[in-house]
Amino acid sequence: MSLLRSLGPAVAHAPPREALRAGLGALIGLGVAGLVALNPAVNSHLGLYLVAPFGASSVLLFAVPNSPLAQPWSAVVGNVVAAFVGVAVCMSVPDPVWRVALAVGLAITAMILCRAVHPPAGAVAMVAAMNPDMVHEMGFWFALSPIALGTVILVVIAALYARLTGRRYPFRQFDAPNSHGTQGSAPAKRLGLSEAELTEILTRHRQSFNLGTEDLARLIGAAELQAAAHRTGPLVAADIMSRNLVTALPDMNLSEVAELFRRHRFTSLPVTDKEAGFLGVIFQIHLIMRAGECARAGRSSFASSLRRLLHARGQGRLRASDLMSVSMPRAGLETPLAELLPMMADGSVDAVPVLDGPRLVGIVTRTDLIAALARSVGRSA
Repeated sequence: MSLLRSLGPAVAHAPPREALRAGLGALIGLGVAGLVALNPAVNSHLGLYLVAPFGASSVLLFAVPNSPLAQPWSAVVGNVVAAFVGVAVCMSVPDPVWRVALAVGLAITAMILCRAVHPPAGAVAMVAAMNPDMVHEMGFWFALSPIALGTVILVVIAALYARLTGRRYPFRQFDAPNSHGTQGSAPAKRLGLSEAELTEILTRHRQSFNLGTEDLARLIGAAELQAAAHRTGPLVAADIMSRNLVTALPDMNLSEVAELFRRHRFTSLPVTDKEAGFLGVIFQIHLIMRAGECARAGRSSFASSLRRLLHARGQGRLRASDLMSVSMPRAGLETPLAELLPMMADGSVDAVPVLDGPRLVGIVTRTDLIAALARSVGRSA
């Protein structure tokens, strides 16, 4: 049974949307590269054309953009180094079998020494070694075009596509600014471990080609958060949520919404229809941002803009539905605390609506989570 299990899939299940995102990215990347290669002006001057290894590079660039093997340095330098090695071996070794074997083996060695391991580069070296006529005609220019130029085109498209589809490419850096734009580490990465220590862990376990230090920090932080949630016992959303809700209707004007915030001192306000169907959440920061926009547009002070925004009835054209956020994590009555904690750990939201079907039945705020954790710690003590 263990043998059969070991022969099964080793990759975690991916949602269809992610599979479609990756496939569409490769289609766009190779499509654009192909259009550039087919352009007579480009082809006549640069000799750009598509080679089979670009398909393998596309798998890494668009399907696993977080992998160290897919980063720009690995992709561009790895492919170029392998191309130079393949051409040099093809010029030096007459036997076709040894030529291919030497080209791929030496390319792998050179890539590791250059810290630029990119699996499709092995195929680049093989393409050069298997085509002596092409190498005789092009020489080392093969490494520059099509290899270097084509890889750069794919990397640029991958970076743009990742930004458009909500992914991050190139690789996240360990010391990159957090979601608030400051240099402090995100909460999930405050582990008490330095970048050098995380790098040493990856090296010791021979995972340097699979993970970067930033991703390792995120995974350790997520695991610690999950373990902390387990220590709180079998709590679910229904046990800790706020049930006596104050909600806004979608057609409320901003002054009415602001009055609810002022009266109840909320930081978030759910928006529902008349049958308690959940529509979205207005966060207090949305009002502040709207006031800032008014201040910049009217060149007035922020305070006066906020006062005018909150109390002037002339803003009647702006409704609660214009400010509410609809893309946020949501929970059900039986959602465990272990799943609620990561939803609010990164600071992007401070309240998670709890739904029973389409109906809003409660809301879990950071205050609710802190209170639940405090009670758990108290019981343990």
